[in-house]
Amino acid sequence: MAQLTPAGKAVILALVIGGAVGGYRLFGSKLIPKAPDKVSVSGTKIVLPDGSTPAPSTGVGDLNVAMPGKEAGCTNLPEVRLLGYAWNAHMGLHFANGGPQATQGSLMCTNGVNLKFARQDMNDKLTEALVSFATKLSQGDKNPSVGAHFVTVMGDGSAAFLKGVDDALSKIGPEYRPKVVGAIGFSRGEDKFMGPADWKRDPQSARGGVIAGVLRDGDWNIAQKWIGDNDLKTNPDEKTYDPDAINWINTSDYLDAGEKYITGYTEERAVVRNGKKTGQTMKIKVDGVVTWTPGDVNVAQKRGGLVSIVSTKEYASQMPCVVIGVDKWCKANRPIVEGLLKAALAGGEAVQKSDQALGQAAEISAVVYKESDAAYWKKYYKGVTEKDKTGLSVELGGSRANNLSDAAFTFGLAQGSANLYSAVYKVFGDLVVKQYPEIVSGYPSADQVQDLSYLKAILAKAGSGAVKAGDTTLVAKIKPTQPGKPADGEGSKSKWNIPFMTGRAEFDSKAVQDLEKLKRNLLVASNMSVEIQGHTDNVGDPTKNMQLSEARAFAVKTWLEKQAPANFKGRISVSSYGQTKPIVPNTTDAGRAQNRRVEIVLRTN
Repeated sequence: MAQLTPAGKAVILALVIGGAVGGYRLFGSKLIPKAPDKVSVSGTKIVLPDGSTPAPSTGVGDLNVAMPGKEAGCTNLPEVRLLGYAWNAHMGLHFANGGPQATQGSLMCTNGVNLKFARQDMNDKLTEALVSFATKLSQGDKNPSVGAHFVTVMGDGSAAFLKGVDDALSKIGPEYRPKVVGAIGFSRGEDKFMGPADWKRDPQSARGGVIAGVLRDGDWNIAQKWIGDNDLKTNPDEKTYDPDAINWINTSDYLDAGEKYITGYTEERAVVRNGKKTGQTMKIKVDGVVTWTPGDVNVAQKRGGLVSIVSTKEYASQMPCVVIGVDKWCKANRPIVEGLLKAALAGGEAVQKSDQALGQAAEISAVVYKESDAAYWKKYYKGVTEKDKTGLSVELGGSRANNLSDAAFTFGLAQGSANLYSAVYKVFGDLVVKQYPEIVSGYPSADQVQDLSYLKAILAKAGSGAVKAGDTTLVAKIKPTQPGKPADGEGSKSKWNIPFMTGRAEFDSKAVQDLEKLKRNLLVASNMSVEIQGHTDNVGDPTKNMQLSEARAFAVKTWLEKQAPANFKGRISVSSYGQTKPIVPNTTDAGRAQNRRVEIVLRTN
């Protein structure tokens, strides 16, 4: 099978442009600053926006789709250039364009956009393209012929990416800052954390495990969320081994991550406990990987033995394919920006509902990416479960092209929905700042980097019936887990000490910050059902404590559903345990405080 180039999709790279530092996806290790010596830290609880598994394709041409032609089209219009990764989330855009450049009868030409798409996997090159474009624009060129008008990147890594780009462009002028104008697709399974099946059955058995991958990138984010959800520790020091934490081997790219597992790569490292070297050394080997397609395919076919622990299939809102442009040019060319988004989202609708459209989009993908063939791209766009070299069933691939409803729900523009992108942006921006402040010291706020006016204009013109909750794939339709269900399929279980008024089911004034954080984390893990378990200490009557724990769990459920009904209705179940399941003895005030808790259990369907 033909392999994709190692560059792939990149996350969290040190970008040196005008002194700016940022990061994103899949760069060689020489480009990523080495982290200083660090102490293992508890994983951060990450709650992701709610966005569910895509509805299955009907597999038939049930949509009356006009196929784009093969010949060049709308060449009388100014060329608009977009650079993006080799990523199946672009399928709708490719169908809309008809080829590398907009073709006759294509949705792009119909919407007045002469788009040229080119593959660019290196994040520093994406940044350079935006900076060179903005520089020419600032010199009076209204439609520069250098650089790119737009780039697409992964939403969960965009905080660090936009930090670098924003620092660079703001030096040209505040009106040249980068703006996210839309989202045209999602990773829905292809980006994943792979490890031994025992880790999936019992996450605590992963302590001391060693994972290979590109640190501070999108797939690293997936593993970091899983670590936090399961109350594990992560060792951010790339030179030591902590037997009580998850350890990391930094790789040059995602294919290299898989190869290190396949070849049985080992390293000799100093052993640490509680942040201190023990004086011992240990030869460590790669136990798992964070990777994307085709890295997961290589692991399965060349060695096998690993399963998908968790991926963007479960964390369905984590990785939107967002479109970024230069603010000044976008505002001056509003019809083109709206036309591009409208065409791409209509292309996404076609790809979702017409197998013929998907097939043509896959053909275009093979041409623009200059990799493999249409059958490859189509197969792994849909995602498959295949037998690996050992006979183990492994989930591989999986992406999604957005339609207009999907885009509206991504940015909270549908009634009752939350802004999923903002939640993902902050969750993972905070994560990398917390663990690697010397590399990414901060990032612009989500409000600063979004301009949703283009998408709002498209929705207004489409009318009130354009977004229907029943049609969107970003609203979880998950049957809640019944209390007492066995742990099979349990993805994580984490404690949340949300403060309540003493003896009551009313939130303390300090609870809002914790509730907001919980909401963001649950929004990310949008394809997982949620069980809220209430617990108390042993003070008072046991029957009343049982009732109180249930009331408090319901209070959390009700708060979430009021905040974003489109994202949480029908997804959450409640169970109460009163004082029956203490996690520490109730013999001290501190112990009783720990036992007064709400636990969040996430389960796959």
